[in-house]
Amino acid sequence: METGLAGRGVLVTGASGGIGAACARAFAAEGARVVVHYHRGEDRARALAAELGGAPVAQADLTVEADAERLFSEARATLGAVEVCAAVAGVYPAADVPVWELGLDRFERTLRENLTATFLTARAFLGGLETGPAALVLVGSTAGRFGEAGHADYAAAKAGIQGGLLLSLKNEAARLGPGIRVNAVAPGWTVSPMTRGLLEPDDVRRITRTMPLRKVATPEDVAAQVVVLASERLSGHVTGELVTVAGGMEGRVLHAD
Repeated sequence: METGLAGRGVLVTGASGGIGAACARAFAAEGARVVVHYHRGEDRARALAAELGGAPVAQADLTVEADAERLFSEARATLGAVEVCAAVAGVYPAADVPVWELGLDRFERTLRENLTATFLTARAFLGGLETGPAALVLVGSTAGRFGEAGHADYAAAKAGIQGGLLLSLKNEAARLGPGIRVNAVAPGWTVSPMTRGLLEPDDVRRITRTMPLRKVATPEDVAAQVVVLASERLSGHVTGELVTVAGGMEGRVLHAD
């Protein structure tokens, strides 16, 4: 199906990661002009850019206000306009730590690397729009829907992204002009560098018990939904919605037996 994304200026944050890279490839396959953002994964970002035929690459630490603003200024200078943003960048702390042992430093860092970074991305994107249609797609997590034992910091950050932030942004975006939409996807367990080492066969059997479609998502599964939500043609009357990409997950397994 024709998405209408050909020629559109798209910025994908966190494009050096698994889901971000899949999003960049998916947008490029639709004919969009894609800027590949990275924070620390420069080699992966440049390899992806080369794969996409020499796509522009931009570095920024999205927890820093000046970096976020600079990223969008550079992207607009390169593309002429950034009409779509996929806010994929985020960090998952791998260590399983119950809340009574969770240090304030990790809690605040996780919120900053996920919720604050998404806020600064949204602010820079929406603040630079001159007209619609335009689309912002946030990336949350099933942790933000169901919670995640040992990762209260990550669950809280993602709940903030796909809850209060999303619902506020979709109303505020409408003030900028017609056709400016904000939606979100909530991936469940997904094969990516972020989950490396966490998806051994025994892990997969355990975490898929609550999924009717009993498999772990691929980055392409998530990217497809991001593209659909970004497309004015496919989702032009959809805003403020959260699409969960987790095989029908209903909750986390609390006991191993």
